[in-house]
Amino acid sequence: MEWQRCFHLVRQHLEAGGELPISPGQVVHQGEDLGRWARAQRLGWDELTGVQQWMCEHILGIQPATDEEKPKPRTSQADKWAMNYAAAQQYYRREGHLRVPRQHIERIAVGHDGSGGSGSGSGKDHEVRELKLGAWISNQRSRAATLTPERMEQLSAIGMRWA
Repeated sequence: MEWQRCFHLVRQHLEAGGELPISPGQVVHQGEDLGRWARAQRLGWDELTGVQQWMCEHILGIQPATDEEKPKPRTSQADKWAMNYAAAQQYYRREGHLRVPRQHIERIAVGHDGSGGSGSGSGKDHEVRELKLGAWISNQRSRAATLTPERMEQLSAIGMRWA
């Protein structure tokens, strides 16, 4: 019902000679933010039914958002831990220890899925991230009592000193 209501309000706005609202707050009609709704349709195109996509495209002129326009997916806590662990492994391989200065920043190649490590491929599917490894290592030491045994074991295996 809400989708249909907003669809019809946008259609009425266009029929009255208005421009397609493309950003939140641009057009508010009958308490509905039509710009926010139109933007949500573009960004959530794949979640729309085929009929909704057709109606948006052919009646309202709404096109799906390009990959560049879509926000990057949020990184989960598990993925963040994995990235920092990969940075710690890289540091350990290079330096031979994990006595990382608190201010140290480690640069690591990260896959677009958020995974750390080098992996295979042409390099186009990776980006370089700068991780605050020194602070992360310090935090792991201070949170040792709450770390899972697996994570403690992983860190110990690459030279983590807990005291």
